[in-house]
Amino acid sequence: MISAPLYITMHPADNVAIVANDGGLSAGTVFPDGLTLVEKVPQAHKVALQDIPEGSAVRRYNVIIGYASKALPRGSWVHERLLIMPAARELEGLPIATVKPEPQQPLEGYTFEGYRNPDGSVGTRNILAITQTVQCVAGITDFAVQRIKAELLPRFPNVDDVVALEHTYGCGVAIDAPDAVIPIRTLRNISLNPNFGGEVMVVSLGCEKLQPERLLPPGSIPLIDERNVADVGTTEEAKLDVVCLQDEAHVGFMSMMQSILRQAEEHLERLNARRRETVPASELVVGVQCGGSDAFSGVTANPAVGYCTDLLVRAGASVMFSEVTEVRDGIDQLTSRASTPEVAEAMIREMAWYDAYLDKGRVDRSANTTPGNKKGGLSNIVEKAMGSIVKSGSASITGVISPGEKLRQKGLIYAATPASDFICGTLQLAAGMNLHVFTTGRGTPYGLAAVPVIKVATRDDLARRWHDLMDINAGTIATGEKTIADVGWEMFQLMLDVASGRKKTWAEHWKLHNALVLFNPAPVT
Repeated sequence: MISAPLYITMHPADNVAIVANDGGLSAGTVFPDGLTLVEKVPQAHKVALQDIPEGSAVRRYNVIIGYASKALPRGSWVHERLLIMPAARELEGLPIATVKPEPQQPLEGYTFEGYRNPDGSVGTRNILAITQTVQCVAGITDFAVQRIKAELLPRFPNVDDVVALEHTYGCGVAIDAPDAVIPIRTLRNISLNPNFGGEVMVVSLGCEKLQPERLLPPGSIPLIDERNVADVGTTEEAKLDVVCLQDEAHVGFMSMMQSILRQAEEHLERLNARRRETVPASELVVGVQCGGSDAFSGVTANPAVGYCTDLLVRAGASVMFSEVTEVRDGIDQLTSRASTPEVAEAMIREMAWYDAYLDKGRVDRSANTTPGNKKGGLSNIVEKAMGSIVKSGSASITGVISPGEKLRQKGLIYAATPASDFICGTLQLAAGMNLHVFTTGRGTPYGLAAVPVIKVATRDDLARRWHDLMDINAGTIATGEKTIADVGWEMFQLMLDVASGRKKTWAEHWKLHNALVLFNPAPVT
């Protein structure tokens, strides 16, 4: 708890700062340096540190986050209605691979207990996932999953859970349109997530556009053992296990149920035989994300995630940061940190593609910020982006993947995704993440059924009120109780414990999870 009046600046050149005190501060409040508020300023909102003339630049993070729409006297409240947002940075003339971070000593000796998979990946959980080709079967699949959990799962104590990969795709869509590749490869790669142990089970309706063989073509499923191999002549391909509800063999609802339960039992038997083993921390594939953000996100939680990101990269792990519109205004910071010109050009291509995508909908990046973001002190997407980028830490960016693609390399990776929490999480899941970190200032019960989600609160107040939903309180950075490094190390150690199954996240404890939302920029017919 902060008692004395306190504001936080991000750079000596800034002419605004955010109020740190719970509940904000009233007019007339005097700070230790003599700054006096001329009006009430809510917590996390900006106060002018000097007189800012009309039309002058407003700086936070030493970045112009807007221009004053009227004169702003020293000590006044600076909010979104008083700022004119600057234009987006052009995607030409950017610094390309100009920043070469000092080599960091490898972080060795850190391990976790994970599940090794046939394709070389490592899971942090041992889950049976049931893929569906089309939304039409969602009710049947959900009913089956409830029966599997009640009737079968108790017999297989080494299996953590059974999840249905429900989505809203599969039919009534322009499935041959160029952009249809995105939702199809997303669902395919989610089905092969490391936490599912290479066991692929599909429920199909039969008449849908997304046929099982198109979703999971021959050669896409790694071999498990000889029981998962097709007939002689195709021994290099794993067999696709499909329960098709429209098959003539199914007479009535319970017949469908029995088929699904019978197939599920075979997969559960194989999953139950798996055991955790000690693996290096380099086998972690971590997705980092923020949602329900406030102005503290870029001060406490996201910098702590950035510190932890650097630790993970030093340990040889893979870390994905994402959210196109939430890094677009810092594109020069990213291209300069690219390990090679090719990586920088790949980032630029993804930004250009997304600019065109937004333009088709007649919006731009400014549509990103929510009412909650603004209530939490974030005036516009420029300010939000500066706080979001710091999750990526300071390491070189070594790779870029497009929406729905599978990650195939180590290091710090830019995974181009929309900023929507549930779409971003779905795409990072498809990329192969086995652990998720999610920061929030306003608060959200976000979770994923397929991977553990570590939730990080940006403020003491949120951590107190949501004490049984937040796993880490980064608000201690603002109060001075802990440093960014302290919380970064706390996060790193918690990751190893959660990945090993020694600890559960609150989202796991309460079994909270969001639905999968496939990114589908192609037309719906």
